[in-house]
Amino acid sequence: MITIAAEMPEDSWEVEALYDLCFAPGRTALSSYRLRDDVAPVRALSQVARDSDGILAGAIRFWPVHVGAAEALLLGPVAVHPTRQGEGIGAALIRDSLWKAEHSHWDRVILVGDAPYYKRFGFQKLSGVEMPPPTNPDRILGLNLNPGAWTGVSGLVRRWSGAAQG
Repeated sequence: MITIAAEMPEDSWEVEALYDLCFAPGRTALSSYRLRDDVAPVRALSQVARDSDGILAGAIRFWPVHVGAAEALLLGPVAVHPTRQGEGIGAALIRDSLWKAEHSHWDRVILVGDAPYYKRFGFQKLSGVEMPPPTNPDRILGLNLNPGAWTGVSGLVRRWSGAAQG
């Protein structure tokens, strides 16, 4: 049995270790990490999945960003421990956190990822939105949390400079 709960500050070391295990060395050199530098994740949406023994099985984080003149959530990273992959844990984390995001003050979500995978959650390729290089434009995906939220939104994705968002 898997339980999904809000990521707490004391979970941070385990989540970082999971990300290190699941992603290539140098993951923090990716341009998306520059958007996270000195910015706190959105705690209300960042979650962990644990098994009945309390062992971390997966994690997801969200970060506030600016896209042109608009605000958005940057989804990622999301990871599932290699021994638990294929059980639907990643999908459960994504669905649960997106539901929470939809019922918050956020209007839109952006991520850099595999379109065929994220399409099932409603993500579509964004045009006119530019992630810091080097980022493949075909992997820049967005989701409307409110109808038409991405309409007219374009420009460079920039690091958050506002007050902390819950």
